[in-house]
Amino acid sequence: QVQLVESGGGLVRPGGSLRLSCAASGISRDSILGWFRQTPGEEREFVAATSGGNRVYADSVKGRFTISRDNAKNTIALQMDNLKPEDTAIYYCAARRMRIIVGAWSRRDVYDSWGQGTQVTVSS
Repeated sequence: QVQLVESGGGLVRPGGSLRLSCAASGISRDSILGWFRQTPGEEREFVAATSGGNRVYADSVKGRFTISRDNAKNTIALQMDNLKPEDTAIYYCAARRMRIIVGAWSRRDVYDSWGQGTQVTVSS
């Protein structure tokens, strides 16, 4: 059974940085690990995903966010730089145990497991 626990959210000023972490258990090296975010009244949207050395990003965060994975520690991180107020959301870690084409990594429905979420607020 896959379990995901996020940490690292908080309040930051525009232009600042935050680093989110997700501790994962029950995953394998083939697992796809990703980050999504959600604001009230909106659908959960894709942020970034990684597997096998590949990384995919939403256009809205490309060049500002970096996803990384530590296989030895079974963790993934999301380094968020140059944060904007529109980045304010609850951020969720997600995992899919089996391989799937890279083009599908941005779809919510391909992920099997989700964390509880961590709040990120960007405000002056």
